Amino acid sequence: MLEDTQPHAEQGHAGCGAPPPATQQRFNLVLINPYELGRQPFALAQASAWLKRAGCAVRCLDLALQKLEPAIVAEADAIAIYLGMHTATRIALEALPRIRQLAPQAALAAFGLYASMNESLLRDLGVSAFFGGESEPDLVEWTNALRTGKGSVMQQVAMVRRDKIDFLTPDRTDLPPLTRYAHLVLPDGATRVAGFVDSTRGCKHLCRHCPVVPVYEGKFRVVPVEVVLADIAQQIEAGAQHISFGDHDFFNGPTHALNVVRTLHERWPHLTYDATIKIQHLINHAALLPELKRTGCLFIIAAVESVDDRVLDYLAKHHTRADFYRATVLVHAAGIALAPTWVAFHPWSTLDSYLDLLTSMVELRLVEAVPPVQLSIRLLVPAGSKLLELPGFDALIGPFDPKLLGYPWRNPDARVDALQREIQRYVAEADKNNTPRRATFEHVWRLVHAALGKSAPSLARDLGQPIPHMSEPWYCCAEPTEAQLESF
Repeated sequence: MLEDTQPHAEQGHAGCGAPPPATQQRFNLVLINPYELGRQPFALAQASAWLKRAGCAVRCLDLALQKLEPAIVAEADAIAIYLGMHTATRIALEALPRIRQLAPQAALAAFGLYASMNESLLRDLGVSAFFGGESEPDLVEWTNALRTGKGSVMQQVAMVRRDKIDFLTPDRTDLPPLTRYAHLVLPDGATRVAGFVDSTRGCKHLCRHCPVVPVYEGKFRVVPVEVVLADIAQQIEAGAQHISFGDHDFFNGPTHALNVVRTLHERWPHLTYDATIKIQHLINHAALLPELKRTGCLFIIAAVESVDDRVLDYLAKHHTRADFYRATVLVHAAGIALAPTWVAFHPWSTLDSYLDLLTSMVELRLVEAVPPVQLSIRLLVPAGSKLLELPGFDALIGPFDPKLLGYPWRNPDARVDALQREIQRYVAEADKNNTPRRATFEHVWRLVHAALGKSAPSLARDLGQPIPHMSEPWYCCAEPTEAQLESF
């Protein structure tokens, strides 16, 4: 039987969607997205829909593609910054002094996964309201309090909402066009304009390293099918030829997911899509994979993270190395590409375990399926991380570092950290030079063997075929680049 949560949405706060009286002065609100993996952000567009319905004059700025426009920011009565990921929060911390300078009169709020967990840092930079989870009703209540002169009621607050809300069709009208965002790259080099939607928010799993867990605590919320399809329709009208589902796990509610993709395929049979699905779900719901293929799924992203069963247990991933191998076979048998993600370096890494990770990619012919940046990622331990509850973990980390937005750690073997830094430098340069994935992998293969004092054996000729992938290779828990910080 399929596990699911049906989309019986509840109403938000009473009256929070009501427009202000006609005599009330215009209220200018600016929504800012620092960064979200090259996507046109669902969360910003959803908040825009709620706030416009409530009578606010909303402007949106996406710092991944736009500058921090002084003329727009200076007119704001209030500014709300979406912090959906670590990179976005790092960028926001750098941008906030400039925002405060441009709009000293504006009330500041932060919303998203990283808002409440970084409350103290953000307060020091002038942010006074923090909303997590299903934050739209609280954003509306906050703006209503500000424009009616009762702003003190909703200032200095931090709220995380997990109950159901009435999702609206996202308002994307003030965001840059889809053609400026990340696009789909096909194996032959052809590209397609990509749209980005969420069919659920949150996650029912409790992986210890995941930033979703401290906010949603094992809950997820369903966006009604008709809202998802309306959002897809407006993006198709804007040029989308492919849809990337941004759900933290598309199979949190498999019945809901199938209802979405079946209707999607009926209406737009030539539209393709990708989704993120947990290894455990790929095995438990393997019978559904052919249906995903039939309805247009090109590739599935899976947060595998490690091939070391001990580390997988520490991370509470609830799959094993053997499960990953099995899931890879099942997905490929259905004619779908699998794109695993890794936390390649962590306090438990050894040179041998890192080589084992690369060897697993060779064995499963996944070299072309993994963006090279994945080979350099270090474990991020943010405030509120469930890793902090792991017995003995506190002995592996240092005090919280506001610059890192996390707890620093060093590997017991200095050679491992040195290897990570060398790989990170090489991968960044290779990305700038558009070095093919296989060539990058081969270089990393030689580096780890050299670190072990071994000669690198020749690699098999067939390391897998190129797969469809998004043009934005960045990782959700990586540090921002200098280029990403230039937007303000």
